[in-house]
Order: sequence, then structure tokens, then C-alpha cells
Amino acid sequence: MERRDFLKISAATGATAALSSCSHPEHQLIRFIPEEELQPGVAVFKPSVCTMCPAGCGLTVRVMEGDAEVVRHGKLGLIKMGLAKKLEGNADHPVNRGKLCARGQAGLQVTYHPDRLRTPLRRTGPRGAGEFEPITWDEALGALVLQLDALRSANMATSLAFLTRSLHGQRSELIDRFMTGYGSEITVTFDPFDDAVLRRANLLSFGQGALPTFDLARADYILSFGADFLGTWNSPVAQAIGYGEMRQGRPGARGRVVQVEPRLSQTGANADQWIPIRPGTEGILALGVAHLLLASGGKHLSIASPAQNLITGWSEGLPDYTPEKVEKRTGVPAKTIARTANEFAQSGAAVAVIGGAPLAHTNGLFSALAVNALNSLVAAHGSVDSPGIISFAPRSPFNPVSASLPGVNKSAGYFQVAALAAQIRTEQPHPVKALLLYEANPVFAMPPGFGVREALERIPFIASFGSFIDETSVLADLILPDHSPLESWLDVVPESGFHGTVASLAPPALRPLHYTRAIPDALIEVAHRLGGKLSDALPWGSFEEMLRAAFIQLTGAAAADDSWKKALQQGGWWSTDLKQPTTTPAGTKAGTPAGGSPHAPFTSSEPEFDGNEGEFPFHFLPYPSQAFFDGSTAHLPWMQELPDVLSSAMWSVWVEINPQTAAQFSIQQGDLVEVASRHGRLRAPALLYPAIAPDVVAMPVGQGHEHFTRYASGRGANAVSILAPTMEESVGALAWAATRVTVRRVGDGKKQLTLFGGGMREESREKR
Repeated sequence: MERRDFLKISAATGATAALSSCSHPEHQLIRFIPEEELQPGVAVFKPSVCTMCPAGCGLTVRVMEGDAEVVRHGKLGLIKMGLAKKLEGNADHPVNRGKLCARGQAGLQVTYHPDRLRTPLRRTGPRGAGEFEPITWDEALGALVLQLDALRSANMATSLAFLTRSLHGQRSELIDRFMTGYGSEITVTFDPFDDAVLRRANLLSFGQGALPTFDLARADYILSFGADFLGTWNSPVAQAIGYGEMRQGRPGARGRVVQVEPRLSQTGANADQWIPIRPGTEGILALGVAHLLLASGGKHLSIASPAQNLITGWSEGLPDYTPEKVEKRTGVPAKTIARTANEFAQSGAAVAVIGGAPLAHTNGLFSALAVNALNSLVAAHGSVDSPGIISFAPRSPFNPVSASLPGVNKSAGYFQVAALAAQIRTEQPHPVKALLLYEANPVFAMPPGFGVREALERIPFIASFGSFIDETSVLADLILPDHSPLESWLDVVPESGFHGTVASLAPPALRPLHYTRAIPDALIEVAHRLGGKLSDALPWGSFEEMLRAAFIQLTGAAAADDSWKKALQQGGWWSTDLKQPTTTPAGTKAGTPAGGSPHAPFTSSEPEFDGNEGEFPFHFLPYPSQAFFDGSTAHLPWMQELPDVLSSAMWSVWVEINPQTAAQFSIQQGDLVEVASRHGRLRAPALLYPAIAPDVVAMPVGQGHEHFTRYASGRGANAVSILAPTMEESVGALAWAATRVTVRRVGDGKKQLTLFGGGMREESREKR
């Protein structure tokens, strides 16, 4: 399908393409009476919140009258209504200040997607076969209430589990209240790239169990260890704005960026220098720089901090981290280490950043602590301060930040899902009889070695609230489709990206297209039908009422109406109060591990890898891509056709390999190669990439779906499918960069690799 055809079907430019169904009398489209008054040709701009990644950017939605194909009262028809035509950044929002990334703009396609679920569904065939029949909302909610009431009546309320993606707002609060009121404690949050290791390191180092906010505009020198802060890591839009100001916003000054990573990322491509390094040794290099700074003994050094006290040998000057010793362990030349340390020390405001792959090794916590210690060392120059280059946003105005973030009071999502799978198999401490599922897809995003699919198949009843059928929701017995974000009340409390407090808020930008219902309202109705403590826990009549009650806390009841209207108009509430309240959980001191995790607080300085080096000579590096992130946006055709920022590849997946290495194995551009680990094998075309270490092969995450609409299903291979089920033990995060592999040429795959401006393979044309 061509892009112009998709837009016609999606109603972004009208719904004329849908009229083809009129040739079938049984599928005649009905012309519904308009539900709102609109002025033809006049645009209205409404605020909203981007939900395409955890950054929580503010949106402006351009809404105009148009014809849309909708479902009303169980019937398909056409209606004139306000339609979202374009998404842009909200210029007043403090996180993104009017800017928006490609994924954010593609969020428009979630609403108009032709494969979006339009009505509740009930499973009719074998579990996982994808065979469902449409039902009414009364039937769907009745079936869910019947299941939950039966469990509760049998004194088995503890056997209900809720699996969801991480939510940073009142939806999270509502789900927690629902589960507590029902009588269950099994609420599992899962995000494939959740940065739990960094949150734990920040808690130990600074007493702040959250992701940092960087004032890059004030930085003179950025030393980044694997953090693709201009691409996909943390709050990339806010960080890109700061980077631009650092480079061009100060007359006579231009900050310097050094990127340390084995594979050149988007941030590395924009850096002044790229330093290749052996995977998993980034923390060792950070302490090598710290060793030279300690040896210089200048006045720029700060006093000892908890971050430094956590590093063995700090008080002796880190004797095990001389440039010569570090060179042997990292592969970075001693002279490069010395030059980097000198630049870091001499720059006015220097900051070290770590994220991504360095944290996805078995020694991820060590590496994060090492970088935090390096920042503490030069804190006198303003790298860690209040305010400083690194700061931590004040806690949520509604709930403590540390209460819901993985890695602080909870283990990482991978450990939570693995523990849930183990509980399902063993029925200890009690069985799991029912599962509620919301926008989490661990069947796709977790290595098969965890046995998640097999475990979920054993649950007697699964209900999904997602808008699309994916690898996990296809196992559901009941699907209660959510409104799209543009049709919903939204709120997000961004964890990073602004030095003050932000609570984004937006009403629906348009009326629902289909026979869907927002998950908060569905859960509130279920709670009221079940009654008792559950009904008391959710006393509101709608999610809108819950949001209004929460936002009254910000200004008090006296100014409630005015503050509510202002928040709705500008897209939220924010404060520039830079006071830094601690996010350390009660009873926990900085420098000690937080509660809630069964794992050891520290890890070795040396990384461990799955697979013998002699048998598996290559490090395998999966990475989140600009288009697909963790795979959750692969169903959007705009993202499929978006050329990769470095390779220009599109509508495909590929294996990046150094040209020198490729020559040794007689691999040419586009050849089909097989990548194999101890846990599986996959095939994809080779992309010769000079900016990658010779002993590393890399692959973007996101393709290889079995079930995820017509645009993503059966396209390419899933990089996660060959990963070892190896954990970073401090918080139970997946060590997704710790798998070793073999690579071999298996055939001519040139037709499977689509590069921008090149030929398009026939399979891609057919699927579109």
C-alpha cells in the first residue's frame, strides 16, 4: 500500500477509499449524523501528550472537519467530525519546547490505522491462533466481571495479575488502586529498555532514584559512554534542544562532545570524536580518566561523595586504573585516555553521561557507578549541583517518583516478568488464574529462554486492553480495545527533560472513531460492578473526574477551576521550583541498596558474556532504533518507510558488520547472513558499516513480529530472539549486550535489504 492510499483509508485526507465497500450490499456504509458543530476548512489546535516513548513531550494537534469511517452502535459508516490532521510539538511545553521527533509525529497513525481494533473481541479458536468474534461492551465487561467475581468469591483474589508497560501518571495510580482494592499485589511493569540499572546507581550515588536531567546548553564538554542522547535514550528531544544550544547558542563558545561506544550511534555521528571500546569496559575507562584526575590533584576536585566511596581503591588513587592497565582492558590507547582526561579536567563545565549498552552488561551497575563517581569528582565545576549540568527533577506532584520506577522500589521489568512466568509454572507462592494485559509485549521483547509464552499460555483467563493484536495479546481470551491517545484523557509526569516539575495533561483531541473505551473508564466501571473495597478504591465516575481531583492538589480547592482550565489550555501544569527533594525511599541512605530487589547491590568490574569466545567470536549488539525503539512502533508505516539515520535502510532489518570482517568471511553488501548464539539463530541481510568494531555485529530491535498488523508481521527477524537470558544482578535487568554469536554467509539476500533511493523488493510492495 502506498502512503497516499494509507492516508485516504485512515481519514487523514478523507475516507473516500473506504467507499469501495459500497459495491457489496451487505457492507453498505451508513452516513451518520454529525456529533459536533465544525467550520469547514477552519483548523482548531488542541493540546495533547505524546505517548510514543516515556519522555512525555507535549503535543499540538491540528484538527479540521473531514469524513471518517467509524463504528457507531455496532455499525460501520461515515460521519463528518473533527479529525486530527497533523501533530507538532507544543511550543509552551517545557520538555520539548515545540519540537517533536519522527516517532511522535507518527503517533497520528495509531488513531487511523486500518488494523486497529474497533470493537471488543472474544476468542473463538485455539489460544494464539488469532481467531476472535466481535461482541458488545456489555458482553465484554460482563465476561470480565464474571471472571473476577468468581476468583474473589473463591478467596483467590491474589491469583489476579496485571501486566502493563510503565506508566508515569494517574493511569498507574488507578491500576495500583484497582489491584489493591481487589486484593492482589501482582502488578508487573515491563519496558524492554527501562534504565533500571541507572536509576539504582543514581540512588546509590546521589540519593536520587531517577533518570537525570541534563542542562546540555551550559556544558563545555560532554563525555558520553554509550548514551545515544540525540537518538533514543532518555529524553532525546529535550537533549537535542540543549545540544543545539551548546553548539550554536553561545557566541564565541562551542561545546565539545566525545562518544565512547563500540558501534557509532546517531549521537556518535554528531560528536567531535568517536572512541571505539571493547563492549562492557566503559566503566573501566571512566575510572581510568578518574585516576588521572586524582593524580593531577587540582583544585577542581570535589570532596569525597557516596559515588566515589562505592568504588574500590578510590582513596588510594585507583592504582588498578593507570592508562597502561586500562588500555589492555578496554582497547583504548593510553594516549587517548590521557588526552580525554586532560580535556575533561580543563573544560569549564564537563559532564559524563552513561546509557544504553554499557548498562546492559553483567557489570552495568559498576559502569554506572564509575561514571557517577567521575561526575562527582568535578562537581565543583557544576556538573552535579542544584541547579547543575546534571540534576534530578523534583518528585511527582502527585506521588513519590521512587514508588513506581523500576530499579528503585521495584526490580527491573525483565526480572518482574521472569518472576511472573516462574510463579505461573510453579504456582508458588500461589497460582495465577487471571491476567489483565495493557500495552506490554514480553512475548516479543523477552528472550525465549525465559519461557514467557509457554507460561502465559497456562493462565486460564487473559484479558487485553490493547488497540492492536501483538504476540502477547493474541493469547487473550477477551480483548477490550482502548481509545487511541488522541481520543483519550491523558496525563504524564515526565521523569526527565526539565529541571522543574511537569505534569502534562490533555483532554481528548477528537471523538472516538470506533466502538472502543478508555482503559481507565473500563476499570472504573468494572470496579463499581464488583463493589466492595474495589469500588471504594475507585470512587470516581470517570477518569476525567480522577484527573481533576488529582490536579486540584497542585493549587488547592480555592483556585481549582482556574488552575484546571489553565492546565487544559496549555497542556499541563509545571513549576520552575528547582528545589531537589530526595527520592530516596524511607529507611534508605545514599550509598546503600534500596529495598524491593532480591539481588546483590554491586557487580564485578569485568563483564561476563554468554558464549565461549573461541566458539562465538563476535559480540552481538542489538540496539533501539529511531524508528521502532523497542518494537512497539513497527506497526506504523511511516516508521517502516523512515530511512535509518545512519544506514538509510527502510522497510527491512539488517546486520551491521565491519567491512574488514566481512571481507574475511566473503560477505558483501546485502548478502544473507546467519547470526547464531547458544540460544538460537536468525537470518538477515548484511549491511557493511565501517563505524563498528571488527569483533562486533549489531542489529536494530523492532522487526521480526509474528503478530502486529499488516505492516510489521512477518517482516525481517527479531534480534531479541537469540539473546541469552542473562541478567544484570543488581536489579534484574536483562544484560542484552552480553551475548556472543557466530556469523556466516548463507546466500544472496540483496533483495531483502531496502536502502533509501535504491530498488524496492517485490515482497515489500505486496505487503504495503
